[in-house]
Amino acid sequence: MNMKFPTAVLTAMLLSSTAMAQTEVSVLRVELADEVQKNYYADMAAAYEKANPDVKINLQYIANEAFKTKLPTLLQSDSRPDVFYSWSGLTLVEQAEAGFLRDISSLVSEETLSTIPEGMVEAYRVDGELVGMPLYAAEVVFWANTALTEKAGVDPASIKTWEDFLAAVKTVKAAGITPIVVGGQDKWPLHFYWSYLAIREGGSHTLLDATGGEGEGFMAEPFIKAGEKFQQLVELEPFQPGFMSTTFETATTLFSNDKGAFRLMGEWAYSAIQDQAKQGAPLNDENLAVFSFPVVEGGADKDGSVTLGGINGWAVSKDAPDEAVVYLEFMLEQENQRKAAELGIFIPITDGADEGIANPYFKKIAEDLSNSTYHQVFLDQYLGASVGATVNDISADLAAEVISPEQAAEQVQEAWDFR
Repeated sequence: MNMKFPTAVLTAMLLSSTAMAQTEVSVLRVELADEVQKNYYADMAAAYEKANPDVKINLQYIANEAFKTKLPTLLQSDSRPDVFYSWSGLTLVEQAEAGFLRDISSLVSEETLSTIPEGMVEAYRVDGELVGMPLYAAEVVFWANTALTEKAGVDPASIKTWEDFLAAVKTVKAAGITPIVVGGQDKWPLHFYWSYLAIREGGSHTLLDATGGEGEGFMAEPFIKAGEKFQQLVELEPFQPGFMSTTFETATTLFSNDKGAFRLMGEWAYSAIQDQAKQGAPLNDENLAVFSFPVVEGGADKDGSVTLGGINGWAVSKDAPDEAVVYLEFMLEQENQRKAAELGIFIPITDGADEGIANPYFKKIAEDLSNSTYHQVFLDQYLGASVGATVNDISADLAAEVISPEQAAEQVQEAWDFR
């Protein structure tokens, strides 16, 4: 018997078969403040889907703090993303050790690996297994509103030492201008101060020694001095009124609207400044400057060549399909990384992609990273979730002057001992 199906039915069956064959890859990222970045990631997903019509990329975003608090629960559920944003560090290690991540070592091509600095790739290996891929490098620097610093008579380019910076803060404040804007409610912006001061004091091995059980651990001199120098700054009352109840997002708006002369933040601050400028905020490229975190007198990092920031990228969940890894390799292709550089979205890591960096701020940061003798990952990620949270807590408490530098160091050591 020769059975025939009506054309419409046959077409519907074929379409249904195609839809069923499509693999979906869910990607969870920290929320982005501007449309340029969101459009970039959407364009990447669309370009990948066009080249791979059997794959659907589902991009999802969660605000920064919610991302950190919800992710542990998500990873234990059936709703876990296939790929999620990562700052690497011990948080990534803990996720791997908990069995949440997939070993993708055999899936990533040698061609891809050969285009990325080994140190960047190593940040995503746990016990020899590759559990994610880096996407870009980040550095924390001081951003300066030169319209305000010029009014106060301060040249940001002349700030080289911690004493220079304290003097600049005093001068700016004497001119009736708030020296520093910070989102203290979120705590992590404050931990940049304690972290940077510790590595300026102790040098590149500061954290390696402390976590490796060398000497006095987190009770060692660099951490005590970091707390002392941070409180030297705090005693000058440099932050905007109500800084401990100000969120990161609100601080971004305040800085863009001439409410403070300096802000210590990563290069991701730039896209938000651009976005605010488009909406009429006075801060723009004409009155914006960056400078490196100052060195400290007698510190081991004499030339300030140790950088603090991130090796940001993606972790791959244990049940993620192979296509998730192919998508990550696609994002690392030179052309796609160069486009991000041209748009001023991030500092690319793929060989040759940095030629696309157009704006002077990113060029300066790219040079810093290129000349860096050691790149320290953000301590609230490098030390894992629990110890990292303690670092954020003690940084906020130091800023609020409710604990001493010694108590701060003790609390971090205790958190490390009982992690």
